[in-house]
Amino acid sequence: MKIISYNVNGIRAALNKGFIDWLKNADPDVICLQEIKAMREQLDLSLFEDAGYKYNYWYSAQKKGYSGVAILSKMEPNHIEYGTGIETMDFEGRNIRVDFDRISVMSMYLPSGTNDARLSFKFNYMDEILEYVSNLRKTIPNLVVCGDYNICHEAIDIHNPKMKGVSGFLPEEREWLGNFIDSGLIDSFRHLNPERVEYSWWSYRANSRANNKGWRLDYAMVTKPLEDKIKRAIILTEAKHSDHCPILVEIEN
Repeated sequence: MKIISYNVNGIRAALNKGFIDWLKNADPDVICLQEIKAMREQLDLSLFEDAGYKYNYWYSAQKKGYSGVAILSKMEPNHIEYGTGIETMDFEGRNIRVDFDRISVMSMYLPSGTNDARLSFKFNYMDEILEYVSNLRKTIPNLVVCGDYNICHEAIDIHNPKMKGVSGFLPEEREWLGNFIDSGLIDSFRHLNPERVEYSWWSYRANSRANNKGWRLDYAMVTKPLEDKIKRAIILTEAKHSDHCPILVEIEN
């Protein structure tokens, strides 16, 4: 199963930048989207269906033009889970999951901490999602949690590891991500590429992408029972529909 995760920073903007042609060429079985910034009824779903993704599921934020996640699939899932059932997380449309016979795939958009209030919201979300995923794994052991985590885990994951006091690379955030992994998950990219320096997000400022001054914020976390089935994990830096680029993981299913 080829799974892609992509923070598109607005699906309608990405469509205007050639997203559908790229999707056809990339040809994943499942693609997880984050920050769609649109309601389902605002989209021409035939674009995705004609590209081969008859099964497309959208979970938007209550606030229009903000946040939101989606999953597009070539295969019909057995079950679609919209949100987590935790009200403090779900009103911003940050989690959607599809369950197949042998594997489940979640698209997750973890908040950023742009100011003190949002940082507090982010830490609360982090606590709740760790507990949620830990409990979920008791009934769904074969799980892939894809998405924009808005955290760089290690110094290798950021162009300037001396950066201090900036959300996304705070010691507390990095410690939480380590705990999330230690709870029974595998960072698939780092698992197969222990020393590779690549990023998945670049600021629009200061020509950051051209100078490769980036952050690795996007992850395909795979639960331990799937460890031996991880065949490939790469970052698709050539895709340029967003300030993020997609990531890909292939799981033997």
